[in-house]
Amino acid sequence: MRIVLLGTGGYHPNERRHTACLMLPELGVIFDAGTSFFRVQDLLKTRDLQIFLTHAHLDHIVGLSYFLVPLLTDQIDSAKVYGEESKLSAIQTHLFCDEIFPLLPDYEFITLPETVTVPDDGILRHLKLEHPGGSVGYRIDWPDHSLAYISDTAHPEQHLNFIKDVDLLIHECYFPDDMAEWAEKTGHSHTTPVAELARDANVGKLILTHIDPQRAGDDPIDIKVAQKIFPNTILGEDLMEIDF
Repeated sequence: MRIVLLGTGGYHPNERRHTACLMLPELGVIFDAGTSFFRVQDLLKTRDLQIFLTHAHLDHIVGLSYFLVPLLTDQIDSAKVYGEESKLSAIQTHLFCDEIFPLLPDYEFITLPETVTVPDDGILRHLKLEHPGGSVGYRIDWPDHSLAYISDTAHPEQHLNFIKDVDLLIHECYFPDDMAEWAEKTGHSHTTPVAELARDANVGKLILTHIDPQRAGDDPIDIKVAQKIFPNTILGEDLMEIDF
């Protein structure tokens, strides 16, 4: 199974990273719709999409307004957007108000049920996370493998049981350890607690994403610190493809 990291940055895009979005093209499953959502059009493999939003901060939803042409030109049959009821309401009321974006794309907005069925007999579940305004994390279990996506959250240890034994964990890591104070203030994660989570939860592989856009270098979160704790850790980059 293939997953493509379309955007691996947080808050705003920079020359290296767009904001949050990742896609399983062959299944038509997408997580978040940040500025990198414009890349979805070139990766379409299905006629139906399931888009799962972690929350409604602008860097995770603005890309929903970029998908008007594929919807108007019959490139897909349906695009279902899942999220918490209050977040979906805010998107429809504010992002797609007449003064900002006067034409509402043909999305079907669906309040997250307890579980959602995704292609290849996958079962998706979600968990509330600690973040200003609220956020959710996701996990999909297929018959022979599993994936978890956790973005925008503080205190990773709080969701250990939810991601336990997952094959692939994609987790935000906005700050390095020397900015832990800012992680606490902003409701984000930093390097060591995320790596410890992966180790303690016995995950197969850890990908770090949602990086601070002010840090655009090759190693913005001290990857060696994470790898010392959990060796099978890599830093996500835009357009990175992973088979799992």
